Amino acid sequence: MNAQETTGRVLETVRRAGFALAGVAPVQVSQWAAELGGWLEAGKHGTMAYLDQDEELRTDPGRVLDGCRAFVVVGDVYAPRGEEDSPEAGHGKVARYARGRNYHDVMKRRLHACADALRLAFPGSEFRTCVDTVPIMERELAVLAGLGWQAKNTMVIHPRQGSYFLLGVVATTLELVTTKPEDRVEDACGSCTRCIDACPTQAITPYSVNGSRCVSYLTIEHRDAIAPELHAGLRDWVFGCDICQEVCPHNSAREGSAGASPHGAYAPKLRSLSLLEVLGWDETSRRGAFESSAMKRATLEMMKRNALIVAGNSLSQGPDAGLLARVREIAADGREPDMVRRTAQQVLENTKPQS
Repeated sequence: MNAQETTGRVLETVRRAGFALAGVAPVQVSQWAAELGGWLEAGKHGTMAYLDQDEELRTDPGRVLDGCRAFVVVGDVYAPRGEEDSPEAGHGKVARYARGRNYHDVMKRRLHACADALRLAFPGSEFRTCVDTVPIMERELAVLAGLGWQAKNTMVIHPRQGSYFLLGVVATTLELVTTKPEDRVEDACGSCTRCIDACPTQAITPYSVNGSRCVSYLTIEHRDAIAPELHAGLRDWVFGCDICQEVCPHNSAREGSAGASPHGAYAPKLRSLSLLEVLGWDETSRRGAFESSAMKRATLEMMKRNALIVAGNSLSQGPDAGLLARVREIAADGREPDMVRRTAQQVLENTKPQS
């Protein structure tokens, strides 16, 4: 079997596993090493200290596997384009990628099965699967593999699929035919600045995101108190944020050009969370709510912090006696963790909730 036939067999294997997008990227040193270094030096990664580690691997992904000759990159669709999204009153919204089953588990299981099948088909070949577990720049590899272009909000956008898809990578020692430069997707952002204009914390500049201000970072990765001046930017997002994707024209509904349907594992279980329920959780409640969910990354303290801030934003828009009373209780409760209690106090001081 020659390299062309081998590549066809590999891509057919991952497509049969339900991945909507698939392509092959070459092994090469990152062209964005200088930009990554500058971004880190500027502190735009916030408290994500792990991004400061393994710089050689991030900028030279071939190191991920001895004898690596290619990367198979896949895209797993988790939400349809053009979907309307309005939470119930008293609820905080959840980012679309986290509404169904944990994508780490869903994608890893299928990619591992693909790798096992390919080892049998091509004896002596090696594979390593990566789903947010290896410090490589998946989006750069996705662009090189022809899955889309990296947009002004730094998401990878496919011309038909939009950007509601997750990335997985399989490094392999197989000789594969990589996507030619002329077959890669051209940048179609043009003069559009909708994502930049819509970001509620002004985290986006063209082709770069200040992670320390991004709502997704603040609600999912940031483990400490959130600066009061950023509270309003969370709006009604209690976990993650989809605003820059929601306003993107490439995610709008289009007749006759719809992409693949979302994988069934990502069918929404939790589109939003009741703020009062979250503020009443204990650790057992949190674990029960987040069973089989990517949301388990956020601790109980973080979720209460997020819910308090969203509650403050809601109270600034209109009265809710029950919610206001709960925020006041937490602010005065010495049994609550310091971050939670301080956040409640800041909400009462700075958002001027209507009684």
